[in-house]
Amino acid sequence: MNRIDLDGKAAVITGGARGIGFAIARRVLLSGGRCSLWDADAGALESAARALNDPARVHTCTVDVTNEAQVAAATEATRARFGTIDLLVNNAGIAGVSKKLWECTTAEWRAVMELDLFAVFLCCRAIVPVMLVRNAGRIVNIASIAGKEGNPNASHYSAAKAGVIGLTKSLGKELATTGIRVNCITPAVIETDILKQCSPEHVAYMLSKIPLGRAGSVDEVAALVAWLCSDDCSFSTGAVFDISGGRATY
Repeated sequence: MNRIDLDGKAAVITGGARGIGFAIARRVLLSGGRCSLWDADAGALESAARALNDPARVHTCTVDVTNEAQVAAATEATRARFGTIDLLVNNAGIAGVSKKLWECTTAEWRAVMELDLFAVFLCCRAIVPVMLVRNAGRIVNIASIAGKEGNPNASHYSAAKAGVIGLTKSLGKELATTGIRVNCITPAVIETDILKQCSPEHVAYMLSKIPLGRAGSVDEVAALVAWLCSDDCSFSTGAVFDISGGRATY
């Protein structure tokens, strides 16, 4: 595994207790960085911290990232632990129910929009000012190929991830004259627990669209995110990076 230089960088990773978030945390540590894992599942956070086995460089916050007050408190706790926040990876999300738009309840729709989009706004709003103090930082938002193409029976998820792409482009332009870079990635199917939220038919549909004929791995995603968090990523901001096994057409 090639080592990307994140020496001394302090990263916030939402949804960091498992799946893609946990793989990103592991890659950040391997690259010399430090991690604050934010997750609503306290038990999963404890297990993740134990598995990473690096108490000097791993911090955890039990936080509902859709709650403004909790995000503010977690930001302060992380800054108190590490002195600053250099990196933010907005990874927390849910797939939601697999239903046609008109079959979704308003609660089902709002739950996905709150976690997959509104929480990204809250975390960026809380942490960008911390980065501006040092005029440096990297923000990586985990969007989805669904946000570019729109998946059937996933209107809430597709709309939320399209919103993440738009947010990324806007924030990237707002911060373009600073030392902060903002980018997002658009994975296709990745082997994580989130697939358990989807019907087998929906998973089969998504896999059928991938020319490589397989799902991606969390480590493949983590490698791309680590580069986007590094100083080597200096001339890209407000950009969308595909990791879709050839599915993306634009």
